[in-house]
Amino acid sequence: MGVKALLSKPLAAYVHKKHQRWVENPVAAQQAVFKNLVQKAQATKFGRDHSFASIKSHADFVKAVPVRDYEALSAYFNLVKQGENDVLWPGKPLYLAKTSGTTSGTKYIPITRDSIPNHINGAKDALLAYVHETGKSAFLDGKMIFLSGSPELEQVSGINTGRLSGIANHHVPGYLRTNQLPSYKTNCIDDWETKLDQIVEETIDRDMTLISGIPPWVQMYFDKLIRQTGKPIKDIFPNFQLFVYGGVNFEPYRKKLFESIGQQVDSIELFPASEGFFAFQNKQNDPGLLLLLDAGIFYEFIPTEEYFNENPTRLTIGEVEPGVNYALVVSSNAGLWSYSIGDTVKFTSVKPYKLIVSGRIKHFISAFGEHVIGEEVEKAMKLTMAKFPEVELIEFTVAPFVSQNEGASCHEWLVEFAIKPANEAAFAAELDKQLRQLNSYYDDLIAGNILQKLKLTALPRGAFQSYMKSQGKLGGQNKVPRLSNDRKLAGGLLAVTSS
Repeated sequence: MGVKALLSKPLAAYVHKKHQRWVENPVAAQQAVFKNLVQKAQATKFGRDHSFASIKSHADFVKAVPVRDYEALSAYFNLVKQGENDVLWPGKPLYLAKTSGTTSGTKYIPITRDSIPNHINGAKDALLAYVHETGKSAFLDGKMIFLSGSPELEQVSGINTGRLSGIANHHVPGYLRTNQLPSYKTNCIDDWETKLDQIVEETIDRDMTLISGIPPWVQMYFDKLIRQTGKPIKDIFPNFQLFVYGGVNFEPYRKKLFESIGQQVDSIELFPASEGFFAFQNKQNDPGLLLLLDAGIFYEFIPTEEYFNENPTRLTIGEVEPGVNYALVVSSNAGLWSYSIGDTVKFTSVKPYKLIVSGRIKHFISAFGEHVIGEEVEKAMKLTMAKFPEVELIEFTVAPFVSQNEGASCHEWLVEFAIKPANEAAFAAELDKQLRQLNSYYDDLIAGNILQKLKLTALPRGAFQSYMKSQGKLGGQNKVPRLSNDRKLAGGLLAVTSS
């Protein structure tokens, strides 16, 4: 066992003990974070505009600070981007994290001197939690790859600006940097396919022990390795031990990914975003992610059915219940205040507080009043695939198909299979049955002949990659929306496959 693997075990035990203090006192931990945030930001422009000096409780905060998204806070973000001091948080941010917005174009999320440890320690502590639970640490002595965006940063009003994954790349601990692949030069390549070819060349004969990235892009990496060698990943990297991922639900990709590997390996799910590192999986046999309650982020939770109300209920950590879908709202030492990040979560446990990411608050289908959400379509697909074990899935998305003829409208599932079902009609019927069981509104619409049963459209291989490439979103941290309430994505997919 190498020095890094050996020393990680006492460090993992220390970090675990440190975490237990807030795990066992979650409400007090969040209250302390809340008080600290409000106090530190009193003299900022935002703090003055929202009377932070008079805020003594969460109830006061709710009255003073409405829930807003990036567009609603853009006046403040623009001042930060212009280089003004003391706008949302004291001083200027260390970085601006660029991320794609749905209606605002590119978003610039501040990362401050106070908030950067949250991003760095979150990922580090996830690995140490794995070491503490399993006792496995040999992966720390091998090579690790983080499939990410370019670490090259630009200057915006004197502030270093780039993708979050690129910013994080500059903060990889020194003791791990010698283990890290690909090279800095390769990581800076913008074109994803060119970059991936070079990553394959740099890693194909190395002792890869940890591989991290968003599942569909990791699958592309594995596919290229397998085509080049004719071997499964386990034979290319015999010491590959740990797969780390985040950003999307892993379930639709799990079967094909592990078949590419050729065996099961341990995995850790993370919940990172430009707005903060929120949670990580700390138990191999528990899919719930431990919510980080002592990391400079104060959380509020809005029941999803109230999200679009004028004055929705805003719950704190001690008020949430398991099994309920909540929109996640954060205030943080990055200068975000009651900021809706767009994700929905569902708690799987409250002792300790663990959750899963259940979808996106604006990613739903309700063209006919059914309000189908991402969690439901992903679960319907998972349950259906369990009944058709021969099927291998690459990617899918769901969109409404609105017909002018009464009773002819439906949901269209655009699916790219690695291995198609032998009976596509039976597969579609089962998929529809599962969704009807998961969503009573959808079931009522089918039963009332307002909607037809779903339409399954099998796309040719490479369809989603071609579409993402056409949008300039191939690779990196980009994700395919699981469902949408219009035909924009569906139309784009069908256009690239017919051209």
